[in-house]
Amino acid sequence: MFRIVAIFLALVLTASAQSYAPVNDTPPALAREFRGTWIACIYNIDWPSSSGLSAATQQAELRTILDKVASLKMNAVVFQVRPQCDAVYSSSIEPWSACLTGTMGGSPGYDPLAYCVQQAHARGIEVHAWFNPFRALANNSAPVAGNHVTRTMPQITKKFGTMTWCDPASENTRSRALGVILDVVKRYDIDGVHLDDYFYPYPSGNLRFPDGKSPAERRAYVDGFVSNLYSAVKRQKPWVRVGISPFGIWRPGVPAGIEAGLDSYEQLAGDSRKWLQKGWVDYLAPQLYWPNSPQKQSFSTLLNWWRQQGSRPVWPGIATERIGGSEDHRPASEITNQIDLSRKIGKNWNGHIHWSAKSLVKNQGGIATKLASTYTQPAAVPPMPWVSSQSPAAPGVSANIQSGGTYVHWEPDGNTSKIAVQAKTGGTWKTVQIVPASAKGITIPRADAVAVTALDRYGNASAPKVLGIR
Repeated sequence: MFRIVAIFLALVLTASAQSYAPVNDTPPALAREFRGTWIACIYNIDWPSSSGLSAATQQAELRTILDKVASLKMNAVVFQVRPQCDAVYSSSIEPWSACLTGTMGGSPGYDPLAYCVQQAHARGIEVHAWFNPFRALANNSAPVAGNHVTRTMPQITKKFGTMTWCDPASENTRSRALGVILDVVKRYDIDGVHLDDYFYPYPSGNLRFPDGKSPAERRAYVDGFVSNLYSAVKRQKPWVRVGISPFGIWRPGVPAGIEAGLDSYEQLAGDSRKWLQKGWVDYLAPQLYWPNSPQKQSFSTLLNWWRQQGSRPVWPGIATERIGGSEDHRPASEITNQIDLSRKIGKNWNGHIHWSAKSLVKNQGGIATKLASTYTQPAAVPPMPWVSSQSPAAPGVSANIQSGGTYVHWEPDGNTSKIAVQAKTGGTWKTVQIVPASAKGITIPRADAVAVTALDRYGNASAPKVLGIR
């Protein structure tokens, strides 16, 4: 018995001797890259897999997506919350989306956006709420709720082919859309506001949107909306990023040699280059869904042009869902090559967004497997120095060896939202995890030294606190 006690005491003394203390060691700077994916709700593209599922099943499906995002060391989701003047969240302004229960206005029994934010943040993932500002109905034959805009404000809506649109020329349309977005910014702890490319509807044959306005007048309405939105969001919560995902080609023939069957500038009123140049967005995510080849729509040619148009980040949308498709039979390597190109082309901060989550979850063409060697370490979301460049205070940090691992504990200040933990093993530093600051501590594989960095909501980083085995 005495021998057992003596051995136990020796182990305890050895463990306590191997405690951590501040050391003069400098880890490499954290990797910075926006790694996002769209989660589309309209037509049940990504989530929920079909309408009418129970709340528990919907939540389980959403956790599956978020678990995949986290396992791939990605850091953001762009979650669709307003497909057609409806709501994938609890709203007093607009009806529940039919994608949830199958009936517009039918409550799913919980708040999907609130649940998404809670679950994503617990995994260290940002949530950018994705709105379609002006589309009222994607299918005119679909039944609508009594509080849908087509019932409550039919005077601002116009039918266009099989769809209905809120007329962007109407001040009521623009103020209503702005009010809906700001309501979400105010009530939910989202990290970003995201708009897609549907400001005006895509052309339908020879049909022209029935507003009697010129392309220049339409662009003026949309420009005003974009500018006002950016200012309003920043007044309410300046750390919330504003991003827009326009059609990937600004205009046919720009840059030289690029062709397109659509002129987004003329036909969609999308002067997206202006928004980037004017600083009306915190990031632009042009939908660069084409392969990288010497053709009329080349990924690298377009990305290089976009990244020369302004000082804010350009994070291209990449068409992961087209892997193995009939259009160009692209392999998964096309996507990882585009990610590699996005890290090399142009200036500003790195980033990209996958279209869309379903292809990652089902490992389409082996893409999730390949991404494991593309996203080798967790990356912090890039900062926004044009909004704030004040670094948070370094956290209080302690560490000790427990059961063969290293337990790292921190005490963040009130401005810290995430904690990045780096570990040094065998002379090599590696980022281990980026987690919510509220976790207060994690256990990592045993390390020779650890570095802990605080990150605020703007993406600013503190100086690292470094501890090594004494």
